[in-house]
Amino acid sequence: MRRNPARHRRPSPAATASGDPLVRALDALGEFTPLDTVAGPLSRAVRRLPLGPLRDVLHGRWLGHPLHPALVQVPVGAWMSAAVLDVVPGAERGARTLVGLGVLSALPAAWSGWVDWAEQHEAQQRTGVVHAGANVLAIGLFAGSWAARGRGRTGLGRALTRAGLTSASLGAMIGGHLAYRQSAGANKAEPVPHLLEPRWYGMGPLDEYPAGEPVRRMLGEVPLLVVRMTEDEAYVLGDRCSHDSGPLSEGEVRDGCVECPWDGSLFRLSDGWNVHGPATAPQPSFEAGFDGDGSLRVRLPRAD
Repeated sequence: MRRNPARHRRPSPAATASGDPLVRALDALGEFTPLDTVAGPLSRAVRRLPLGPLRDVLHGRWLGHPLHPALVQVPVGAWMSAAVLDVVPGAERGARTLVGLGVLSALPAAWSGWVDWAEQHEAQQRTGVVHAGANVLAIGLFAGSWAARGRGRTGLGRALTRAGLTSASLGAMIGGHLAYRQSAGANKAEPVPHLLEPRWYGMGPLDEYPAGEPVRRMLGEVPLLVVRMTEDEAYVLGDRCSHDSGPLSEGEVRDGCVECPWDGSLFRLSDGWNVHGPATAPQPSFEAGFDGDGSLRVRLPRAD
């Protein structure tokens, strides 16, 4: 998988943060470069795992968005329910069962998170390491709670459950920052259809597009990828990869698809469908037509 170092050289909110101390602290995680000593080797190790088709399953490509947020609902729900049962007389057995269920269900949730994290840029990976650390601590505390309850040490088990919920809540807060502030896992191509009027746009003479070669063109403020196949066939997609905004026009075109040069996501030229992750969303696809003089024109699908 080819990776472009330039993708990491982007401004961070921490560079100009002047708001609340909590926001500044969370932003600072993405700039704390000592975390690279952990994040770098770990992300390379995760990418080397021979997961095959399972990798796309864990990314959530089949779901259309990352799988990780859906999977975490089970352990969090089980642990919170266990904490509620801790104040219900006679419910200790049920509480221990829910603690154990949470620990077991946290494992696939963690795996899906790791494979997503390994494909993120450096600032996101730094924040993600701290997010994962809080959650690993939470899993350890809940596992200890399950074991303590099994030995009859109910008081210790309940204390460890409360500590585990605290750690999991911290991890959730950092995860929310990662998803919404740093835009990890979001569809970077979603705004494209909202930035253009629903009409035909001229894209210039056909001879400006070498057959089979990816070409980048700007349509207003929207970058497009144009690949002309024959004299009367061309494919046009949004140029910025939906996963992390990689320039598809710098990628390789093969077998009717284009590969993102940053993360290896593969998109079908004919309709923008993401046939391989880590991208979970397709690329915006445009209709292509030709004027009488052979000039290329494009429009959004079903535009009037």
